[in-house]
Amino acid sequence: MPSEQKQPIRVTISQAANLFGISEKTIRRAIKDQEVLYIVVRGVYKINFESLLKWSQSRVKTLNKFNRDGIGQYVDKWKIKNKLYSPNPKTISSQEKNDHANKPSNNKPPRPTSSPTAPQ
Repeated sequence: MPSEQKQPIRVTISQAANLFGISEKTIRRAIKDQEVLYIVVRGVYKINFESLLKWSQSRVKTLNKFNRDGIGQYVDKWKIKNKLYSPNPKTISSQEKNDHANKPSNNKPPRPTSSPTAPQ
């Protein structure tokens, strides 16, 4: 059974700067200091988004710029109407109650297993 590896999300330097509300120079400095993972494709730096996010969250100044100037400024304005993906506490607590109610109890004794014998 082959294991599936998800493809990493990669962004360019300018995309990263726009997303995080910081300068391209800051991103290039992080690349130079090997603080983010990246590859070079046809002369263009492609930064691993996960490592970029971890790097930005570990620095207070970058995190503040992300929330003030980057995509973080829009998070509070997003109105998610689909309850399936909404972090609504009522939805989460009702789902947990249903999960507990539908879960079989483990208080039953284990059933003996017997292997069928073939006639010889």
